[in-house]
Amino acid sequence: IGHMVGPVIFDTVKRYLVYSGWHVTWVVNITDVDDKLIAESAARGMSMADLAREMTTDYLDNLAALSVDGIDEMPKATDHIDGIIAFIQGLVDKGFAYAADGDVYFDVTKDDDYGKLTNRTVEQTQGEGGSTANRKRSPADFALWKQAKPGEPSWESPWGPGRPGWHIECSAMSGALLGKHFDIHGGGLDLVFPHHENEIAQSCCAHDGKPFANVWMHNGFINIEGEKMSKSKGNFFTVRDILARGATPAALRLELVRTHYRQNANFTLQGLRDCGRMVDRWCRLRDALSQGTVVAGEGAGPLESALPAFTEAICDDLNLARAISVLNEAV
Repeated sequence: IGHMVGPVIFDTVKRYLVYSGWHVTWVVNITDVDDKLIAESAARGMSMADLAREMTTDYLDNLAALSVDGIDEMPKATDHIDGIIAFIQGLVDKGFAYAADGDVYFDVTKDDDYGKLTNRTVEQTQGEGGSTANRKRSPADFALWKQAKPGEPSWESPWGPGRPGWHIECSAMSGALLGKHFDIHGGGLDLVFPHHENEIAQSCCAHDGKPFANVWMHNGFINIEGEKMSKSKGNFFTVRDILARGATPAALRLELVRTHYRQNANFTLQGLRDCGRMVDRWCRLRDALSQGTVVAGEGAGPLESALPAFTEAICDDLNLARAISVLNEAV
């Protein structure tokens, strides 16, 4: 369920923006080639492509179960290899990237604004440079293209057979579908650095300094009964687990979003039951109003009167906790 926090939050964002009259295009990238997939597929003795399909199918099933139905585009990195290569070549041509022994790296020293999302200097981001430090001009430089190792999936490129780095995939896909500049970029707090910092750097440099995204929304994580969720502790639930216990998708959605999105949520079974009762109460009132067994009366009823405060709460950095409180008082 931890992987569903972000999708449910941004599905809520889109629903409210559409309700408010905006036309919204929501893109969710599918990373179907990266180091973790290659390592896991090797461990399982299956192809990376088969593993990626298996995981993507499971992800889509979970989205459908929770009625996350507002995604307009779900591009796969492997379908955008040509665009990724062209993006990298543009950075090389402009002097922001360099080839080294079949790899291509982004030169962070060429970007005066590098580190602006996290307020870090280049020195604070450097680390040791990883296993390819000897190929880099600076330890903080990051891979745009990785030379293929024997047995790994690869594509032909001007720098030899290889595969894209994770960060460049997202810049290329968002650029192809949303253009050089768009409104909201979302993701988990764990992606702020290095992923989103690197996305900004390579996108702004590729597009002659044009801003990348107007707003960044980073959601927190989820704890289980006050503890960090982990497989080793056995304190984790899948969506199927929760629904098999009799919870409704709406109750699970509410439990995942009723904490402010930038904070870590604490999932509890008691909280899930409370959310179920809350949703049931809302639905009973909705049905009664639609069937005419409850009449709001002349003028503004409790629900209409609560709308300004509800709207103010949501517009205050998506303060759903306050919005839910306003709705409960009205109900």
